[in-house]
Amino acid sequence: MTRLLEKIVDRLEALQCLDNPFFVDGTFPAYRINRRIGYNRPDATLFFSAIICFSLQEITSATSGALLLRIQKICKKIISAYPHFSNKDGLPTYNFWQTKPSQHFPNGYLFHRHHHFKIPDDIDDTAFVYMTTPRTAEEYRWLKSKLDLHSNGSRGQVINTFPECRSLEAYSTWFGDKMYIEFDACALSNMLYCLFRAGMPPDRRTNDSLAYIRMIIAEKWYITRPFHCAHHYPRTSLIVYHVSRLIGTFDPIALRAVRKDLLDSCKELLQSATDPMERIILSISLLRLGVMPPEIDTGTYGKETFNGYSFFIAGLLTAYEHKWLYTLAPSPWVHMNWECEAHCWVLLAEYEYLRIRVSA
Repeated sequence: MTRLLEKIVDRLEALQCLDNPFFVDGTFPAYRINRRIGYNRPDATLFFSAIICFSLQEITSATSGALLLRIQKICKKIISAYPHFSNKDGLPTYNFWQTKPSQHFPNGYLFHRHHHFKIPDDIDDTAFVYMTTPRTAEEYRWLKSKLDLHSNGSRGQVINTFPECRSLEAYSTWFGDKMYIEFDACALSNMLYCLFRAGMPPDRRTNDSLAYIRMIIAEKWYITRPFHCAHHYPRTSLIVYHVSRLIGTFDPIALRAVRKDLLDSCKELLQSATDPMERIILSISLLRLGVMPPEIDTGTYGKETFNGYSFFIAGLLTAYEHKWLYTLAPSPWVHMNWECEAHCWVLLAEYEYLRIRVSA
């Protein structure tokens, strides 16, 4: 673990931005890409840097000495970038992109010119910022009230989800007053993880958010229709990864009935997976659920392995609630894929850390 982690930290230190014209100091380079149409742009997003910080903070329990200090320094630089992505009106929520002024679709030629493509703050980025910085109980109570205010049924009704789920008062991905209501199983898993870690007592909206996750697993929709379960993480492996982290850490009562289903599916998916990063993601998921998967030689992984691996997407038609347009939304032709080398390195560190923890 130490030798690999030293290699990863070396690479992270080299990748972390300083005086880069395309990226915010302290963050890591990411790119939004659609290879089908030859689209590739540097993307100054908070998202990957915040989840890198979260993952690094988790594995510090397995490090000490100079290596620990180096990891802490990387995290400190990431956290120093958070104010660039904070709510434009001073509220304690966070955005995927810079906010003052809005830098939506940075380094592009078209989308950044139109206010229509500006996005509000979201539960994903906000969850990881909260989990990687000191927060008071009062701040978490405010966050919970903010989530309630934008949950399904409070200001609008979710349209683009399964009919069986439309009555659930689950949390929406977005905080914007004029934004559509959206259910994303992975974003929900991240925010629920954040709330559980803070000791927030579950209520109706928390339980309905868990019910959504339970339903997509019980009905196998996360396998047969992953895009409709998680618009921004539309692969079964990514849904398994996020839900298994929530279950493996907090074992919510509402999800115990589907834990075995998730575990069995993960084992089957790993047996057939050929992409090296998919194998890492699924192996991490098994480890989160307490099962030791076949060992992967992470020493063979490198930048070339990561090329083309996307952990997150934006579907350009998911916002439209017109039925005909939404039927086109799953098409990869209208997806932008985000790639980040630094995050792939950290996934390797997460895998190795969990193997040690499970085998102990």
